[in-house]
Amino acid sequence: MTDVIDKAVSASGSSDSSGSPGASEAAATLKAAADHLLGLQNAAGWWKGELETNVTMDAEDLLLRQFLGIRTAEETAEAAAWIRSQQRADGTWANFFDGPADLSTTIEAYAALRMAGDPQDAAHMAAARTFILESGGIEASRVFTRIWLALFGEWPWSDLPVMPPELIYLPKWFPLNVYDWACWARQTVVPLTIVNALRPVRELGFDLSELRTGRRTPAKRGFFTTLDRALHVYERRPLRSVRDAALRRSAEWIIARQEADGSWGGIQPPWVYSLMALNLLGYGVDHPVMRKGIEGLNGFIIRDERGRRLEACQSPVWDTVLAMTALRDADLPEDHPALVKAADWVLGEEITNPGDWSVRRPKVAPGGWAFEFDNDGYPDTDDTAEVLLALNRVAHPDAAPAIRRGVEWLEGMACKDGGYGAFDADNTRTLALKLPFCDFGAVIDPPTADVTAHTLEAYAALGRGGSTASRRALDWLVREQESDGSWFGRWGANHVYGTGAVVPALVAAGVDPEDEMIRRAVRWLEEHQNDDGGWGEDLRSYRDKRWVGRGVSTASQTAWALLALLAAGEERGMAVEAGVRFLTRTQRADGTWDEDHFTGTGFPGDFYLNYHLYRLVFPISALGRYVKALS
Repeated sequence: MTDVIDKAVSASGSSDSSGSPGASEAAATLKAAADHLLGLQNAAGWWKGELETNVTMDAEDLLLRQFLGIRTAEETAEAAAWIRSQQRADGTWANFFDGPADLSTTIEAYAALRMAGDPQDAAHMAAARTFILESGGIEASRVFTRIWLALFGEWPWSDLPVMPPELIYLPKWFPLNVYDWACWARQTVVPLTIVNALRPVRELGFDLSELRTGRRTPAKRGFFTTLDRALHVYERRPLRSVRDAALRRSAEWIIARQEADGSWGGIQPPWVYSLMALNLLGYGVDHPVMRKGIEGLNGFIIRDERGRRLEACQSPVWDTVLAMTALRDADLPEDHPALVKAADWVLGEEITNPGDWSVRRPKVAPGGWAFEFDNDGYPDTDDTAEVLLALNRVAHPDAAPAIRRGVEWLEGMACKDGGYGAFDADNTRTLALKLPFCDFGAVIDPPTADVTAHTLEAYAALGRGGSTASRRALDWLVREQESDGSWFGRWGANHVYGTGAVVPALVAAGVDPEDEMIRRAVRWLEEHQNDDGGWGEDLRSYRDKRWVGRGVSTASQTAWALLALLAAGEERGMAVEAGVRFLTRTQRADGTWDEDHFTGTGFPGDFYLNYHLYRLVFPISALGRYVKALS
């Protein structure tokens, strides 16, 4: 495919006498993977792999359609088939492959199957019900599950935490104003305040009394419990004129943020709650806003022989720029038509209008990229950094101005401490975390090592390593190294991801690979390599530190570790050789890798992702850099 690869492939021998992988063996693996990736490119120039989550997406999709009165028997049967296919032998459902059983997920899946007509006494339903009751029943489920049940009279609204729509009036400086929430939480909370205020109860067609234990968990005492009780009192007799005005303003806020594809933020939670909130305020399913929202949601449906499932999000920008970087690491020429076409598409995705990020940074000019096809209100620093890294390595005549705007936007989005959050600057107030409402999912967006590292790496690649923003990001990463030598990974699992992102960024920024900080990271990776030569970190590591750096080897996580070790100059080390051998040994005949285990993170501890292109793009980058290092 390229000079470097072809030379390596033609070299004599595929491994040395010890069985270590030689350049030719790695290059052959690389070529097969790169060819496979090239074959996945869309005619428009982009790449997009499936973004797999868990069955709550499908259960809630059916519940939404029931709420709106648009659920069909065909959709229900298809979704139920998928949900059944994900049930484990013990009757439960998990939030990620091979993860622990999750009570709320199992409750929602059970409710969806009841909607599909599965009898209560069927073996798979009885097994699920046994787990639910033994785990505390509906009473022990998370707040969001109980909100879904309250919509259909299966949980009392009076027993849920209150979030009043008057929240929309709080000024930007006041605690718990809507911009104190992370963008994904902000767009979810505003419509939920409408739902909470109107407290609808619609027909489900059956009840779920068999899932109740009759035991309630006593509320914890404290200021926020007292505040919630006070809000419940207000909720019984709100100031009518203020409440009505708050509902109108919240609706206007929601409608103003609908994207071109009908979504809100390009993600499931704000999308479904916005549709329900507007419907409660009188927007029928034929209203243009509602119709666009429902049609857009249909575009996130995947159908195959296993049934029908809903993607929680789609990741074309992220997938495309990672694919571009991978192919350049595989030594595809910078002017190759596939890369130029991809760059054309990426340049067309630049966001040139202000968004919610402007609230905290009003003087910063637009210039970023989002994760999705349509999310113009919420570009993010992580995607923008990876876009800049990819565009910088492709020969495209129109890239330079966009790169300049992107760098300037990134510099303006730095937090006060020098680090980078994903969507907002200085979104660090922790007050929201203490609310009874917030028992599921991250609700703020503080700086993280992985995002800051990608940003630092972009600065270095673009010759901005001496800038104030770059130096402050570097200092932030130095301070954030864990005592064991690793870095925490917010958006990928977990310390393997964080360390795999930070070490290449530090070296690119000028840190000596022999610096003790890098050596500590190398030792951590070597100590956490599996016997099969790969690396893996189970998602349980977010809650249980015994899992940090431990888990079944995967192609993507092995590649992350290799990227760090290669940046540290370890290309001839035993750990790298074993890691490369793992990739060459486990590659499928078609050039990709199997990867059932989830390695992406939505909300640490709560919601996880399986990016289906991770198993391909990251191994290509790792193998490409390995082959180049040995050439």
